Amino acid sequence: MIEMDPLDIGLIGILALLVLVFIGVRVFIAAGAVGMAGLIAIIGWDAGIGMAGTIPHSKSLTYVLSVLPMFILIGYLAFHAGMTTAVFEAARRWTGWLPGGLAVATVFATAGFAAVSGASTATAAVFARTAIPEMLRHGYDRRLAAGVVAAGGTLASLIPPSAILVLYAIIVEESVGKLLLAGFIPGLISAVIYAVIISGRVIVSPELAPATEKFNLTAALKATPGTWPIVAVIAIIFGAIYRGWATPTDAGALGAFVIFSVALYRGMTRNKLKEALMETAKLTVMIFSIIWGVLVFVRFMGFAGLPAAFADFLTGLDMSPTLIIVMILIGYAILGMFMDGIGMLLLTLPIVYPAVIGLGYDPIWFGIIVVKMVEVCLITPPIGLNCYVVHGVRPDIPLQDVFRGIGLFFIADILTVALFIAYPEIITFLPDLMTKN
Repeated sequence: MIEMDPLDIGLIGILALLVLVFIGVRVFIAAGAVGMAGLIAIIGWDAGIGMAGTIPHSKSLTYVLSVLPMFILIGYLAFHAGMTTAVFEAARRWTGWLPGGLAVATVFATAGFAAVSGASTATAAVFARTAIPEMLRHGYDRRLAAGVVAAGGTLASLIPPSAILVLYAIIVEESVGKLLLAGFIPGLISAVIYAVIISGRVIVSPELAPATEKFNLTAALKATPGTWPIVAVIAIIFGAIYRGWATPTDAGALGAFVIFSVALYRGMTRNKLKEALMETAKLTVMIFSIIWGVLVFVRFMGFAGLPAAFADFLTGLDMSPTLIIVMILIGYAILGMFMDGIGMLLLTLPIVYPAVIGLGYDPIWFGIIVVKMVEVCLITPPIGLNCYVVHGVRPDIPLQDVFRGIGLFFIADILTVALFIAYPEIITFLPDLMTKN
């Protein structure tokens, strides 16, 4: 056993992890390896190896985790059943009269799909295929077209059912139901702010988005029924969780059954169903792998005493809690330039969360704020995962153009975070109602 202070070992472990991530090692491998080495250094070989080996199995048995494949499956079934096209068409007919109407329609369509998807990258990939060709066909600037899809995809991180929100709940041991409800209003506000900033930009520079066909009320109403399956799933999930009739997993399973039934009714082929199931399995395995590796690292951090030390440090600073929370969020923004959102949350929350609670902040409120920062990181260079997804689907649009196209939305996200910090009731309103009921 190494004769060294556990706190020093923890700091070395964090440095080693950052180095491994920056040189390209996968997060789950880097976190698992560093966590296991740290446990061995602190508690010895036999105990360290034994603990690192049992964590993946014990954590996989957590019932809450079963909600993740349910929510992911809903999104892929909806996509392969062609429901995303119906959502986009309805949004296009309702918002086509606005400046930048197709881009605004894309924002609201991604928000609608986010309410049954739960995966940001999947949402970005779907609408890169659906919305970008339509915008380019009408003469939209390709930077704007790519940027709105990359940014719109991030709404799936906030609008329930969100895999990121579920992971936050698992890490900090908070109510999944309350967090899912808390993300609804902030998600809608984020979409509205995106829409407003798009229209404002197009009013200033109309050449970015030429006027398109305007639809009358009758035409808009005719397109609306195609969105009913998604509306039904949203109502089922929110209603069941809000009223306490079902757990999030039960509500997710019921939502998946509804989407599956509609998909079969619309003639979903066996190959499409197979694709939806395979993509769900792949994304679920990826998320679970990250969870397993990072939880080994988290256990190492606990033995090192780093979370408690960091909490004592922050709460002892002679600064206002608001300034401290802003500094923490800036740290997330910087870290998000080099890490994916899931890995970033899993690695930082065990250290940051106790400090934030020590400052007196509401854990539900902080969860939404942090997940909003994950949204920002999904479009921030050089990682900006959603930007890479859009470029991967549309290689004819250079990656640098995709990144240039998200500038507007980065500003919108910063304004949105500031709004949530200034008015925390926006986030806590629905969870508080759930508690009262």
